[in-house]
Amino acid sequence: MAAPPNIVLFVTDTTRVDDAYDDSVAPTLAALGDRGLRATNAFATAPWTLPSHASILTGTVPSKHGAHADHEFLDDALPTLPGLLSEAGYETQCVSNNTWLAAESGFERGFDDFHHMWQLLQSSTSLSELVDVTDEDRLHTVASTLFEGNPLVNTTNALYRLYRDHRGDDGAERTTRWIRDWVADRSAERPFFLLANYIEPHLDYRPPRRLAAAHLPEDIGYEEAIAVSQAPWGYLAGHVSMSDRDFRALRGLYRAEIAHIDEQIAAVRAALADAGELENTVFVVVADHGENLGDHGLMDHQYCLYDSLVHVPLVISGGAFEGWGDLHEFVSLADIVPTLLDAAGVEAPDARAGFQGRSIHPTADADPRAFVVSEYRGPVPSIDALEHHVGDLPASVYDLDRSLRAIRTAEYKLVRGSDGTTELYDVATDPDEQRDVAASNPRVVRRLERRLDDWLSAFDHADPDGSVAIGGQRKARLEQLGYLQ
Repeated sequence: MAAPPNIVLFVTDTTRVDDAYDDSVAPTLAALGDRGLRATNAFATAPWTLPSHASILTGTVPSKHGAHADHEFLDDALPTLPGLLSEAGYETQCVSNNTWLAAESGFERGFDDFHHMWQLLQSSTSLSELVDVTDEDRLHTVASTLFEGNPLVNTTNALYRLYRDHRGDDGAERTTRWIRDWVADRSAERPFFLLANYIEPHLDYRPPRRLAAAHLPEDIGYEEAIAVSQAPWGYLAGHVSMSDRDFRALRGLYRAEIAHIDEQIAAVRAALADAGELENTVFVVVADHGENLGDHGLMDHQYCLYDSLVHVPLVISGGAFEGWGDLHEFVSLADIVPTLLDAAGVEAPDARAGFQGRSIHPTADADPRAFVVSEYRGPVPSIDALEHHVGDLPASVYDLDRSLRAIRTAEYKLVRGSDGTTELYDVATDPDEQRDVAASNPRVVRRLERRLDDWLSAFDHADPDGSVAIGGQRKARLEQLGYLQ
């Protein structure tokens, strides 16, 4: 009997499918897709990190796992992929560069070790709030946080965080070095599951100059591009003006960040090969969500469920996935858990009974999806937080104070808001979702609403009590970053 394969789940945070699947940007990913499985219609269950990662690890949607804007924590009610693999004898490791994918958010469950790569010394005091805060805010934050836990460790981590930010490095190279050292030194007695989150394509975009030069428009230099404002909430509020040229510059920087990630994919695979582990490894590359760069009048990845945020890359290579080719049927990120359990030969029937995902493993016999659903359970940051931190808001911004659900078929996409609004896009002829055709297609709207309602009524919804491990002080600090309500 063949030994169970190692599994590497490489998450490239905030990565659009159109740029990721451009072989001039990501040649390593293109090569993996050419010889493995490349999903052309993979969709995130949510447009931001916390709920999307929770779906990736539980095989369920936000309404079921309960980790979203109203409850910023993954509770222990559902089994997780690392937990199930650990029970099956796997060594389980996580390296994270996104402060939402943290032990403080409930994601450490099932992992033997969980490494916060924004820390030089691992500590339960995250200091995640040091990301993208003004110098004045940082001084206040550090002063109020250093004495939580070990002051020496906290001081070291604070200085490291500020040093790393100054270098414009989001942790990619350090993370890859950590993986190389770990895989070279580990015992080969057990197979391993490694979740590695890389955050480079997330704002701010500050790629290495050599990569920026290769991906910026010919008429825009590096210094000009770096000087372009990267203030999504200021742009949303109308306080920051952005030209088409500005967005072309940002898109070039963003593509360079994806190219940087592509180099890390190659380096991690080289490390696995050097350690003699690659041949028996299933290697998954996926994005948790995409990004708006002026699309629909938005920046960053909030307030909507357009395909620019929820249509994501997903490539699987190794094992039974070799030679598969392009998979054009719908895939939800909730499908990752059952797919990888199949790859590992783990049955887990009780856990599978609760999954909303379906396996896309070549040996699976699940029926193709007729549709996918994405959810945005609440605005992040809240409109009140925007108003507090940004100032006066135009009236149109208050219309974004709602939750959203989207159901997408091959022909249409329906987006329904908690405020009673309904949008319909003919994605077969309007893939950029520029023309709302709900008014002229009432029968399609009714049909898709019935299908969405039937889907919603088919499972038990999480009912979090609101008490989460993220304390009020951290919540206030994360709100300063533009993440929390």
